[in-house]
Amino acid sequence: QRGFGYADVAARKPVDPERTLFRPGSTSKLFTWTAVMQLVEAGKLDLDADVNRYLDFRIPPYRGKPLTLREIMTHTSGFEEIIKGLLAFDKPVKPLGDVLKERIPERIFAPGSTPAYSNYATALAGYIVERVSGTKFDDYVERNIFQRLGMAHTSFRQPLPAKLRPLMSQGYELGSGKAQRYELIGLAPAGAAASSGADMAKFMIAHLNDGGPLLKPETARLMHTAQNKSVPGNNQMALGFYEQWIDGHRAIGHGGDTVYFHTDLMIFPAEKVGVFISMNSAGKDGAPNGIRGALMDEFVDRYLSPGPRKPPVELATAKEHARMLAGNWTVSRRIESSFASIVSLLGEMKVGLDDDGRPLIAGVPALGGAPRKWIEVAPFIWEDAYGHERLAAQVKDGKVVRWTFAMVSPFMVWDRTPWYASGSWLIPALIFALAVILVTAV
Repeated sequence: QRGFGYADVAARKPVDPERTLFRPGSTSKLFTWTAVMQLVEAGKLDLDADVNRYLDFRIPPYRGKPLTLREIMTHTSGFEEIIKGLLAFDKPVKPLGDVLKERIPERIFAPGSTPAYSNYATALAGYIVERVSGTKFDDYVERNIFQRLGMAHTSFRQPLPAKLRPLMSQGYELGSGKAQRYELIGLAPAGAAASSGADMAKFMIAHLNDGGPLLKPETARLMHTAQNKSVPGNNQMALGFYEQWIDGHRAIGHGGDTVYFHTDLMIFPAEKVGVFISMNSAGKDGAPNGIRGALMDEFVDRYLSPGPRKPPVELATAKEHARMLAGNWTVSRRIESSFASIVSLLGEMKVGLDDDGRPLIAGVPALGGAPRKWIEVAPFIWEDAYGHERLAAQVKDGKVVRWTFAMVSPFMVWDRTPWYASGSWLIPALIFALAVILVTAV
């Protein structure tokens, strides 16, 4: 373990991997999912029961289908994304139940049908832990996870306990800029933890040790098993953990991002090894994403699969299948029921063809920002010619209807945008309408 750079740039206070706390963001979800599985193991929760059994308010069914914890843990709850209540500064965090009841997101997919990442659903699972255990969520994870593992430098509490505040790293947009305020996560079980690198190692070791003192081996194995909800041929969600296959080695873990902290945790169960990295500034041009992805790939190349990699062999169908993939696509993780849905229009993914007739996807760049060279290695499965990224598409009735790429495939997919919802004409129409309003006003 090692700390790099500064926990406080102005004071030149170095990062101490034993004691310095970073915010792991959504990597915090792994504690929430572990808590859920402890209660499943105790017979207090049923993964396939209607979650309304455990709540004091009601989650409406989707076309008669109830929501279950298994669907929540695989990010197939069907909820749209929401922003309200997720993040705040300098004001008290409301009780978890109050935040959840204020706005229940719309269900835009049938439960179990479509991976669509949901912070709300994770927070809902944390609230279920709270209600079923009869213990506040913060108290539950502290007593049943952190104390069992000796994680003395970890907490979900907001604000942090007084004894931990001096150990908290500052967060930055740029390391050369000013330190920012402490981020308060309203949907706390989805991302509110603060922890040191050494403490996260204890958590990884517990899961590498078949659950260690946290779970029975059979419960840990169930939690680590892929549930096969995403596009076949790519990474899948387990129960809370998500897969990352790298050069034939299966890792499970979770990434996490707040505004100022950027994290990744991966364990390789077969090899009994894990890696955790967290950064305390966003840097430029999405640098943390590139760094943590490259770290995991290079770790595998150096320690688990040493030696030169054979170049991928391209199928004869590559150009034909690339043409079938081309078009406009809409991501499953999106806002749909408010004006903020315009973000989905602006972020519509376009798949084109490069000069060699291979898929050209600007939204999935290589480490340096350049387009990837995609090689079709199996029908409708492409690999980066120079890296480990993988793209897979789903075909129905002779047409590509869904695709995703390895980094996000367990919890996000892209479906073909219907003509009536495409930004190709809606955005020009919006601009024209605004221009008409402006002229009318003048």
